[in-house]
Amino acid sequence: MLIASKTNLQLASKHLSKHDVVLAKVIANSPACTIVPHQNYFQELVESIISQQLSVKSARSIRGKFCDLFGSDFPTPKQILEKSVEELRTAGLSNAKARYVRDLASHIQNGSLKLDILNTLSNDEIIAELTAVKGIGEWTAHMFLMFAMGRLDVLAHGDLGIKNGIQKLYGLKALPSPQDTQKLAQENKWHPYESVSCWYIWQSLDNN
Repeated sequence: MLIASKTNLQLASKHLSKHDVVLAKVIANSPACTIVPHQNYFQELVESIISQQLSVKSARSIRGKFCDLFGSDFPTPKQILEKSVEELRTAGLSNAKARYVRDLASHIQNGSLKLDILNTLSNDEIIAELTAVKGIGEWTAHMFLMFAMGRLDVLAHGDLGIKNGIQKLYGLKALPSPQDTQKLAQENKWHPYESVSCWYIWQSLDNN
């Protein structure tokens, strides 16, 4: 299981540049990949739920108000469960997101989701664990695998930015389906560095 590190990211760039002439040009004209894994899994998931379908600015504002409700940097699952949906909504969360955040906290609190064992699981097993929580879908799970856990073999085939980037870079007539994206990845030997491929495709869109 490859995890993001300076050395592994350098190896990934070399591998992708060797096998994919399209990505090689993007890599040559982009900064080095900056995926850095961390252990703040619960916070990452809560923030992912908060930021769904919001601009970065709006999500940051709501996150600040959310933390203000607890008078701390970031609440624990227990602290979140002590707040009602109505109280959580005063931070700017929609009714659905308030319920999703409480559902996540409940899964952690009752032990049905054990974040401390995720590192021992496969990508597919982690996706299954996370998507059992309301409000967490495959896209959120992919982002978590990439940017929280730092796993380098994640292909975010459902991400709109990835679809747009692939269509533009590879001259496709339409947005690629997940199957199209997987086929492209296989043909260009992205494995085991699919996450890095995705990162550079996002870079090609100037989507900072």
